Amino acid sequence: MSFFGLDLKHLPTICHPARNSLVGGTHEPEQIGVCANHAAFAAHDVSPLRGALWRYLQGQKFFLSRPIPLYDVCSTDLSRELARYRSVPARASGQAVSHGHQEPGVAQYSGRCNESRDWRIYADFAQSLIAIARRLYATEPFGVDLKDTVYALDASTIDLCLSVFPWAPFRSTKAAIKLHTLLDLRGNIPSFLHISDGKLHDVNILDLLLPEPGAFYIMDRGYIDFERLYRLHEAKSFFVTRAKSNLKAQRRYSHPVDRRTGLICDQTIVLTGFYSRQDFDTPLRRVRFKDPDTGKRLVFLTNNFILPAFTITELYRCRWQVELFFKWIKQHLRIKVFFGTSENAVKTQIWIAVSVYVLVAIVKKRLNLSASLYEMLQILSLTMFERIPLDQLLNTIIADDIQAVSPNQLNLFN
Repeated sequence: MSFFGLDLKHLPTICHPARNSLVGGTHEPEQIGVCANHAAFAAHDVSPLRGALWRYLQGQKFFLSRPIPLYDVCSTDLSRELARYRSVPARASGQAVSHGHQEPGVAQYSGRCNESRDWRIYADFAQSLIAIARRLYATEPFGVDLKDTVYALDASTIDLCLSVFPWAPFRSTKAAIKLHTLLDLRGNIPSFLHISDGKLHDVNILDLLLPEPGAFYIMDRGYIDFERLYRLHEAKSFFVTRAKSNLKAQRRYSHPVDRRTGLICDQTIVLTGFYSRQDFDTPLRRVRFKDPDTGKRLVFLTNNFILPAFTITELYRCRWQVELFFKWIKQHLRIKVFFGTSENAVKTQIWIAVSVYVLVAIVKKRLNLSASLYEMLQILSLTMFERIPLDQLLNTIIADDIQAVSPNQLNLFN
C-alpha cells in the first residue's frame, strides 16, 4: 500500500517516537492494519499532515495519534492479520484511517491491572497500614469511658449483576458480595476484613476471628450462635448482642436499676432451650432497656457482669459506627462500581479503597487536623498533582476555609 509515496509495508511497526512502544497495527513486522472508511474528507486536513509525516519519516518510526482524513486511501490486505485485528469498526465520516485497535482507556487499563495482580498484595499492604493506624488511635475516645478494646462486627452486601459476576452467587437472578468487617471503635479503623460471596451467613465469620482476651465484641442478632459465642467466652472475651424474640431462658437473679435512665431490668439468666443449654451452659446477663427517644424496647445479652447496665446499652449504641463506615466507604470511595469483573479485580479494588481510608486516617492523626476524612479526601483528590508538602497543603486550605467566613456577612436565616 502506498501512503504519500511511501510503501507502508516496509515500516516494521507504528510507534510513538518518545515511548517507542507498540500502539497500533500488528505485533508482527512488515504488517500494518490501516482501513479507509468514507470517501468524503476535507482536503485542508491533508496538506499540513503531509509535511509533518514526511519530516517524521526520515529514518524513524511514527505514531498516528488520531485517525487522519485522506483522499483515495485503500485498505490493506488484512487476511494475514491476527483474528482480533481483522474487524476494524466503522467510524464517523471525517475519521478515515483507523488502527487495528484502540489504545485502552484509563478504566479499561485499571480493570486489566486489577485482574492480573494478586489481591493479596493490596491486602497485606492494607494490614500494614491498619497496624500503624491502630497504634496512633490506641488512646482515642469513642463515647464510652472504657479502657478496654471495643470492636463492632457487621457485614454489608454489595449487589452485583449475576451475568457479569457469576463467581459471586446470591439469589437466583442476582449476584452479590459481602464485606465482613471488625471495626475498632477507637478511630473507626477496620482491624479485620473478609470478602465473601453473598450466600455466606454472617455468623460464620466468628469462626475466622482470633478472640482477643479482655476485648468487647459488639454485634447484632444475626451473630447469635451460642456455640460460637461460648468460644469467645472461653477465650476471656466479652460480647454484647441483642436477644432474639424466641429466646428461651430462666431468670436467676434481678439487680436494682435506675429506671430514670431507661433501664427496665438487669437480670442473671440461664438458657433453657434444648440446644442452646448444651452450647452455652454458664449464666448470662440480660438487660432490658427502653429508648427514651423512640420508645423502643431492646433486650441485650452479654457475658460481662462487671460493667454497669447502662454502660452495656451505650456500648451497643456505638455499634452504629460500623454502619457509618460502610456508608462512608461506599459513597466516597465508590466501591459499588468496579473496574474489573473477576474475583481478583473486585477484591483488589476493595482493599485499595480500605488502604486509602486508613491512609487518610493516619494523615489526619499525625498532622492533628480538625477536618473530617471526607473533607481531606476531597482536598487530596483536587490537588493530586500539586508539588506541595502534604502538611502544608492541608493546613493552608483548612485555615483559608476558616478565614473565608467574614464576621460582617449578614445571616440570611435567623
